[in-house]
Amino acid sequence: MNFEYTDEQKMARDTAREFAKKRLAPLAQKLDEEEHTPRELYAEAAELGFFGILMPEEYGGLGLDHVAYCLVMEEIARACAAFQVCLTVHNSLVSTALLKFGTEEQRKKWLPQLASGAKIAAYSLSEPGAGSDAGSVKCAARLEGGHYVLNGTKSWISSGDVADYFLVFVQTDPALKSRGVSCLFVERNTPGLTVGKKEKKLGIRSSSTNEVHFKDAKVPAANLIGTANEGFKVALTQLDGGRMGIAAQAVGIAQAAFDEAVSYTRQRQQFGKNLADFQATQFKLADMSMKIDAARLLTLRAAALLDGGKKATREASAAKLFASETANQVAYQALQLHGGNGYVREFPVERYFRDARITEIYEGTSEIQRLVISREVLKEAAETAPVAAAR
Repeated sequence: MNFEYTDEQKMARDTAREFAKKRLAPLAQKLDEEEHTPRELYAEAAELGFFGILMPEEYGGLGLDHVAYCLVMEEIARACAAFQVCLTVHNSLVSTALLKFGTEEQRKKWLPQLASGAKIAAYSLSEPGAGSDAGSVKCAARLEGGHYVLNGTKSWISSGDVADYFLVFVQTDPALKSRGVSCLFVERNTPGLTVGKKEKKLGIRSSSTNEVHFKDAKVPAANLIGTANEGFKVALTQLDGGRMGIAAQAVGIAQAAFDEAVSYTRQRQQFGKNLADFQATQFKLADMSMKIDAARLLTLRAAALLDGGKKATREASAAKLFASETANQVAYQALQLHGGNGYVREFPVERYFRDARITEIYEGTSEIQRLVISREVLKEAAETAPVAAAR
């Protein structure tokens, strides 16, 4: 793995860092309190190309690689993790799905709108009864003439109140269960589609999370992404990129919490000394720094594999698992080092502590990541182990 960033990667990172520092960081606390992100702020990010980072230039995107994408996502999350949610879902879960599985006609129709940020897209897989068990979706679609008719509910939809399009996974052959799932690209203004109330959340509060309801919603059959009854393949393929995006988010949150901890302990005095002068504090900072570095490297390894056209299921899960647990550990220690000040909203570590928690839940819980990693490890072992001698 090359540890030297290319000029393009550096430029993407630096552009994101400047935008995050000047526009997001000063507003992050206000957005959290109001539990809302104005559409014009997304428009500013769109002007910088952040909605089309991974999209080829022929479709209006920046045409950058996954390493550059992770660097951008980390910088955005470092300033405002809630704002980053919309970008990572739009880029790594929806746009790339259309790029990989859509027809050329579909790509030309929708990707330029998505890459420019003129339209925002959301990913709709989870349901009230289908979270970690994503293959058990009940939201159904039946083919009638030239349309699919959708009925059911999708839940935990990030960007639900701002999305113009929804990538929706529906059951088209219940007898086949997960093998009977199809993927549809659904416009927000489709009759029969309604966006439910915004959830009141612990963290990432300025990122909207909604239910989406379908009641006899008619979607053109031409909006089928990939092949009928093979939508679960689309979902699983997208999870590697999605988990990598959340890993980058977790690294950004952890880095922000660490930065605050370092700054605070260098100024705060107790017993006639700065907190940073106590060995107990120094040991905590050392462990925090080490874990952040490891999380970042795991994330970049997964990104580099994807850029090389290689499978990264195990690596993306490892990055997501380690980075999310690191974010929670670092945010906890940062708050602890702040003492009582860390418990009030005047200090940003309180927000980092709340924002970090979701990283161990969405895009697959920590428990699911351990299942994925163990399965990959055992599969690799079975493929490489010598044949046991007959007894």
